[in-house]
Amino acid sequence: MTLNTPLHPDILAAIRRALEEDIGSGDVTTESIVPPEATMRGHIVARQAGVVAGLDVAQAVYQMVDERVVFETQVEEGARVQRGQTLAIVSGPARSLLTAERTALNFLGRMSGIATLTRQFVDAVAGTGAIILDTRKTAPGLRMVDKLAVRRGGGQNHRLGLYDMVLIKDNHIDFAGSLTLAVQRARRAAPHLNLEVEARTLDDVRQALALGVERILLDNMPPSAMAEAVRLVAGRARLEASGNVSLENVRQIAETGVDYISIGALTHSARVFDVAFDYLDDGGGG
Repeated sequence: MTLNTPLHPDILAAIRRALEEDIGSGDVTTESIVPPEATMRGHIVARQAGVVAGLDVAQAVYQMVDERVVFETQVEEGARVQRGQTLAIVSGPARSLLTAERTALNFLGRMSGIATLTRQFVDAVAGTGAIILDTRKTAPGLRMVDKLAVRRGGGQNHRLGLYDMVLIKDNHIDFAGSLTLAVQRARRAAPHLNLEVEARTLDDVRQALALGVERILLDNMPPSAMAEAVRLVAGRARLEASGNVSLENVRQIAETGVDYISIGALTHSARVFDVAFDYLDDGGGG
């Protein structure tokens, strides 16, 4: 199958930057060895088990280098794959395939690593009702790439940036002088946006509830305090747990009854997924 899903403009821009960074004035090695008329066929192979994400991004890399490249996916986005499994077959001008190879694999490996880790967290909380969220702890310039990978892994996105949601954190509260003042100022300035406030204590939770805050971030609270916050809120606001979340403790956190668990490690600490592009033949078929 060939992917034709439109990619976000920020992702396309990231691909262009990555290609410019890698190719510069030309691929001197390939151009010195491979004749311009040569064709080639190869496949992208998983060298570990996990969840694949970013095949459409890899396809866009190849076709941005040369629109004649044919990229045929062999698995669905977000699918679990095994070591040695073929993810895509790529064919076309040999120079283009070799020039685009590393950039395509960089995106595919990063995104599949994020998706694989995300799926592990999603599986760990299965049945609890808790939703796994990412954070803004993404690689600079790759925000949309990283957040797409989280979705492909079964998680959901928190705010995309500082512009699409009000999130009042500890430094905002300390600067304003109180949680109440910070909320009042934010509501006056941005009444059209959803508002979330960070709570460091159960007293903060009570204050946020009294102000009618619709979403409360429980920052680095122990599970016992989270469970008490769930009882205090009793469905009047959505609760998000954050801070020091790991695969070892995420189930315990989810079982407190919180609605969301946000995890920076999904994007800042995911191990790159091992993928490779291997030569099959000269593109003549078979």
